[in-house]
Amino acid sequence: MTRTDLGSYDVVVVGSGAAGSAAAIASARSGASTMLVEKLPFLGGNSTAVLDTFYGFFTPGSTPLKVVGGVGDDVIRGLEHLGSVIYRPNTYGAGTGVTYSAEYLKVVWEDLVSTSGCDVLLHAFVQDATVSNGRITGLVIATKAGLAALDARVVIDASGDADVCYHAGFGYELAGSISPAQTLTTTFRMLNVDNDRRGTITKDELHVLMAEASSSGGYNLPRKEGSDHPTPVPNTTATVMTRIDQIDLLDGAVVNATDPWLLTKAEIEGRRQALEYVRFLVDRVPGYEHASLAALSTQIGMRETRRVFGDYRVTRDDVLSAAQFDDQVALCGAPIEDHHGAEGTGTTWEYLPDGAAVGIPYRSLVVRDSVNTFVAGRCFSATHDAQASIRSMAQCMAMGQAVGSAAAMAARGNGESRSVDVTALRDHLRLTGAVLSVDEAVAQ
Repeated sequence: MTRTDLGSYDVVVVGSGAAGSAAAIASARSGASTMLVEKLPFLGGNSTAVLDTFYGFFTPGSTPLKVVGGVGDDVIRGLEHLGSVIYRPNTYGAGTGVTYSAEYLKVVWEDLVSTSGCDVLLHAFVQDATVSNGRITGLVIATKAGLAALDARVVIDASGDADVCYHAGFGYELAGSISPAQTLTTTFRMLNVDNDRRGTITKDELHVLMAEASSSGGYNLPRKEGSDHPTPVPNTTATVMTRIDQIDLLDGAVVNATDPWLLTKAEIEGRRQALEYVRFLVDRVPGYEHASLAALSTQIGMRETRRVFGDYRVTRDDVLSAAQFDDQVALCGAPIEDHHGAEGTGTTWEYLPDGAAVGIPYRSLVVRDSVNTFVAGRCFSATHDAQASIRSMAQCMAMGQAVGSAAAMAARGNGESRSVDVTALRDHLRLTGAVLSVDEAVAQ
């Protein structure tokens, strides 16, 4: 089959979520010719297709610290220029969240990526990779016009599902093969909500109403501790309520949402659950008496699928002890937030020491089995529970900025990830606004 030649780039970034878009911006700003490949018709990944709140900018605790800057700050400024942004406490004590309009964020990402000088290809899926001695030399991209070829000196896998590493044959852990995979969530928004009346009941009281509705037999609510929150749009709320297991209920095989059949079933089940929660809210929750469904998330929200093996894997002990690394290029103060599907367990939370943050080492963003591939975002090199902390979107932006800068440095040399001078990289990141240690963080 004839393939369209899309050209050759210093750096190709696959996936335009918080990690991928930040990586593309940082790479292009550093002078590398950069292509950003995205499967959706807009940029942002989960940040625009599923959610409306950034977590991870601030540590929780008695004195919140701002531990992410750089490209993340540019994103917040872009949102504030277009409309209101709400800073609000997390329902479960995970630190201050930044709630925004996802529609505005699509444009903010596009503006930042375009003005950086990066090329963008939407509606495009990676289908294969050409690999020689651990070096990716080209990618095969599926488009509406057919298959296309794209050559790269350095590659960044920010696909969330580690699609590049999967097609290249690089090692990864499939979520669910060791620890239970985190559940999936279809989010939705409600309009015509009386926020004052909604504010008359607490989180715990909402959960009691969920449990009562479920036990009545009149509602099928798999998750009993879901949450809702106000948005920048008056009288509109957004929710995180539905819960879908990454389990093949037909044969019990270890699969996850990279399996097309499970993903299909999950998308359909997520929308079914969403309408049941809508009915519950209108029937049972103060402030929702006259509310209506405004929108469902564009796609189901995925917390983990494949996690790549890097030169280092961040662990649970690293997170909970707030470990620091000589080569750290970002910080995370978010707790371990592990979403379970088993009845009676729900979501578990484990917190770092007050005011502390774990470092994200450069080695965890270098793909173990490749000489020229980086990974960033929720598919980076970490164990299940460590990833459940560091997958927050602000950390994805910080990881993206780090690998985008590193990829541009590598492209100026031999194109190899391990040839990057990490001290020079850390200096560059600081100059471009990144926060690399708690001592550099600013109190909220």
